[in-house]
Amino acid sequence: MDPKPRQNHRRYIDILRRMTPEQRLAKAFELSAFTRRLFAEGLWLTFPNLPEHEFQQLLRRRLHKCHNFRKAIK
Repeated sequence: MDPKPRQNHRRYIDILRRMTPEQRLAKAFELSAFTRRLFAEGLWLTFPNLPEHEFQQLLRRRLHKCHNFRKAIK
């Protein structure tokens, strides 16, 4: 069983089921982009003094470690 209560889970599933395939795909892309932005922001908070070009290199190295990201950029 899921130890975390998810009070809106049923509603979320119902909303997803009413979406068209195109809407669900757009939502997946939106969530993916949001996740990458959130990851980059967290990395920037960890390394705030890195010059921009070094930060971008670090970000690429870290993202490269993600299995799904590697597949997406091929």
